[in-house]
Amino acid sequence: MIRRLLPHPGLSGFLVLFWLILAGSWGLGSLLLALAVGVVVPLIVAAWWPERPRLRAPLGLVTYTLIVVWDVIRGCFTVARVILFLPAAQIRTAWVVVPLDLDSPEAIALLAGTITMTPGTLTADYSADGRALLVHSLHAPDPDAVRDEIKTRYEARLQRIFG
Repeated sequence: MIRRLLPHPGLSGFLVLFWLILAGSWGLGSLLLALAVGVVVPLIVAAWWPERPRLRAPLGLVTYTLIVVWDVIRGCFTVARVILFLPAAQIRTAWVVVPLDLDSPEAIALLAGTITMTPGTLTADYSADGRALLVHSLHAPDPDAVRDEIKTRYEARLQRIFG
């Protein structure tokens, strides 16, 4: 019965917590709405997501989240510096192909979302064979360094978390 009502309990818990944080209120109304979202959304997506992702190191997600939050903050300042202080002629945008070693669709989606969430980079496409992401970088004097940083800073950690 519980499994049918909460097909992905981790997702439900995350959605409830995230909703409460975004709402900025921990009142009864916010809590009830958060619980409704936490139950309804996983029920809707359960048909397209029949299996739970296998996490080998679930606590690694905490470290990963802290790294991403730090990179978002740092990226905001970097993008501001590029836009405000670099002459337009010196900004070197680049398309970077990031080959993937990840197999888990959830890990790949998390990597693509992380890249997009980090200011200055955007995941633009996912290859048809599922082996690469196409990333746009606002300022990449060395596109290979952008690719290498994505692979070592994010993908390697996700590989350890998802196995």
